[in-house]
Parts: sequence; structure tokens; C-alpha cells
Amino acid sequence: MPEFIRDPVQNYRPGPASELPLEPGETVLEVFVADRRRYWLDHAAMAGLGAVVVAAVLPFFGRADQIPVALLAVAAAVALRGAYLASEVFARRWQLTERRLVGPQGRQVMLLEIATLRRLMGDIQIVTKDGTKHLIKHQADSAAMLATIEAQRAARAKVAP
Repeated sequence: MPEFIRDPVQNYRPGPASELPLEPGETVLEVFVADRRRYWLDHAAMAGLGAVVVAAVLPFFGRADQIPVALLAVAAAVALRGAYLASEVFARRWQLTERRLVGPQGRQVMLLEIATLRRLMGDIQIVTKDGTKHLIKHQADSAAMLATIEAQRAARAKVAP
């Protein structure tokens, strides 16, 4: 009988159970989790953008009379999406240690391997030297988070062998 190997995508476990363990002597300096207010503001922006697209496209198809129903449909779809994904989003966290960022699903970024850090609205994008990209989403104060990671990366660079 063949052995069943579970696909890692299907084996998703949100929360601390999915994170890599800390290395000996490593301490967590800061924990970054999604902010509820920012999460729903991002969804409101998504619904607004969808409403603008629907209102602009429907007249080209001769369906301008259906715009009010379409706007309600877009708002309902985005609200359902937000409600459905909320438990997963709020279970994810990123931990900053003196050596690395430890994320969900076994993700990690060594501080000295970070090539670029940038803000994307309320999110932080991390690009490593090998081109790998990570996105830390729905942060209440992404500017402060960016400064914290930059400061720790600079401190790590000073003590790196």
C-alpha cells in the first residue's frame, strides 16, 4: 500500500503551532499581529474600489440600471470575504528576535538577508537578497514597525561576525 504524503498547502495550521521554534538563546523582542481596525479599513477600501470598477464598467454593457444592485453585491461579497478570512488572518503573527523574523507556516527571514523593507499602505513588504518576498499584513502602525525592524537589522549588522 502506498504511503500517503500530505500536501503542505492542505496541512495549514494557523497560529503558534505553525511557527518555527526559537533557537537556543534567542529572545522575542516584538510580536506583530494584524490590527482589526486596519483589516476592516482595508476591506472597505477593497469594496470601494470594486464599486468604482462596477459603476464604470456596467454602462459600457448597457446595464447602467443594474448599478445599485451590483454595488450591493460587491459590498456583500467583500464583507463575506472579510468575515470568512478573519479568523485565519488574526491567528497569524510575526515575531522579531535579535537574529530574524519568524512568521507563520514556517517562514523566517534572517535580518542580515533583508535587501528591502517597504510600506504598502498598512502592510510591510520584506524582500530578501535572494528575491524572496514576504508580506506582513494589516498593521496598525506600519511606519513604527518598519523603524523597529530597521533598527534591529542595523544592531544585528554591528554585532555580526
